[in-house]
Amino acid sequence: MSVTPRLKQEDFYRIAPAARDALIALGKAVDASGLEKELTELLKLRISQINGCAFCVNMHLGVARKLGVPGAKLDLVAAWADADIYTPRERAALAWGEALTEFAHGGEMDRAFLALQQEFSQDEIAFLTAAIANINAWNRISVGLRFAPILGG
Repeated sequence: MSVTPRLKQEDFYRIAPAARDALIALGKAVDASGLEKELTELLKLRISQINGCAFCVNMHLGVARKLGVPGAKLDLVAAWADADIYTPRERAALAWGEALTEFAHGGEMDRAFLALQQEFSQDEIAFLTAAIANINAWNRISVGLRFAPILGG
């Protein structure tokens, strides 16, 4: 399979600045919500892994490292459910992220939401859900257009 970009990131930004700006604005709203940036970056990393987005995995690994997220949490996030190093809050957010990304139905989605309610306020749940929707949108753009990861940056 070719990994040649279908459209380069900078070309997408040039062609669709309003779309780019809308997604960036949503990310800024989440950042301003008071949710822990370390948590949201861990969530973005896991969702990007699920979606197979090399561009976003690379980017969010870099951001998480700069924020000081422990390396073990970054290394094990793909298997977070089987690793006891995540806080109940992180586990609830990751479960909700996976449920929404994989469109879990019925009991699984309900269980994830109940766990979320134990750890997050209603306002936080709204912004976590927005963060999940936002990274899924970025992943679909990046994967669909085959944005190349920016290495060494």
